Amino acid sequence: MIPRYTRPEMGKIWTDQRKLETWLQIELLVCEALSQLGEIPAEAVREIKEKASFDARRIDEIEKVTKHDVLAFLTNVGESIGPLSRYLHYGLTSSDILDTSLAMLLKEASALILQDMHKLLEVLRKKAFQYKETLMIGRSHGIHAEPITFGLKMTLWYDEMKRNFVRMERAKEAASVGKISGAVGTFAHIPPSVEEFVCGRLGLKPAPISTQIVQRDHHAEFFTTLAVIASSIEKFSVELRHLQRTEVLEAEEFFSKGQKGSSAMPHKRNPISSENLSGLARLVRSYSLAALENVPLWHERDISHSSVERVIAPDGTILIDYMLNRFSSLIENLIVYPENMKANLEKMGGLIFSESILLALTRKGLSREEAYGVVQRNAMRVWEKGEDFKTLLSRDETIKRLMTEKELDTLLDVRAHLRHVDDIFQRVFGET
Repeated sequence: MIPRYTRPEMGKIWTDQRKLETWLQIELLVCEALSQLGEIPAEAVREIKEKASFDARRIDEIEKVTKHDVLAFLTNVGESIGPLSRYLHYGLTSSDILDTSLAMLLKEASALILQDMHKLLEVLRKKAFQYKETLMIGRSHGIHAEPITFGLKMTLWYDEMKRNFVRMERAKEAASVGKISGAVGTFAHIPPSVEEFVCGRLGLKPAPISTQIVQRDHHAEFFTTLAVIASSIEKFSVELRHLQRTEVLEAEEFFSKGQKGSSAMPHKRNPISSENLSGLARLVRSYSLAALENVPLWHERDISHSSVERVIAPDGTILIDYMLNRFSSLIENLIVYPENMKANLEKMGGLIFSESILLALTRKGLSREEAYGVVQRNAMRVWEKGEDFKTLLSRDETIKRLMTEKELDTLLDVRAHLRHVDDIFQRVFGET
């Protein structure tokens, strides 16, 4: 469905093959740790490592009988090892393997997501500097407010994604927690040193305390972070959809040769990538809710979280990978129309300078209420009759009494709105 922007590496993480590889890796590390404690002969561990293998199809056959995936896996691996398989899974419960494996896979997926985010940050940074001084109208409530630059819009998105990058690093750490503590987390049949050894070798943190499972607040934090990232992408996408509207047309998604916008209307060029990303963000947010609902389980564990995670772990990470790459491509190839931005900026006949006039009048001694009244009565004539704001102001008796024509021209100079762009860029990028 979405192969074009999804990296193959992300898909491979969630294959049965990769999952079973992690299961076997964990089991062998436990044997190694027990050998160091004298629980398993060293030569037995060597033979186990040499012989241990699995066959995914054979595991599926066994699971049809056992109705238990880990037991089916252990049976198949035992077939390859022989009598020494009695040392396999010693003192463990299934969730020791499942949860530690999930931590490994989420950590691998996180590394790819962070790479995607780094790429997007670079694309946004490039666009920010490219359009640093490209004037456009800023809008509040969808209505023209005051001038900004398109580079500032890109800078805002960069800064938000930079925060998301930090959140993702934290989420990676939150999910990188394993456990090898037995049926209810008491280490009844295997000491804590085994857990520390296994997690250390896998680059995971051992859970300070667990039940039969790693507690699901770890995973809720991870999937909630994915939801925040998805929501940021949707926020940016919605803005681009607005900017591509026919009446606005300040920016537009790249439309390739041979592309079709509508089965009925040959003229159409639609913001399909942005709309696609808006829809997918809804899915990712729903996964965060599912992860939150996995937190309250019965006693030391029930199985209600398991089926949920088998869906949201691969789907959530694959979707974020897809969304980040598709949005990077969208921004990289975005068509920007500075002339349309300029035309829209001038559409309101100068009303965008109303605050500048208001503040200037208060500096001249008028109360804020008096100044507001002077500016608004002229502004409403522009709204209602389409007159020019500067012309009206230059004829207004109060304005003529308090300021010169040169002062008025200075207040109506759009460049005044750019005087702190360098300061903002310095704050965000550390350079101008």
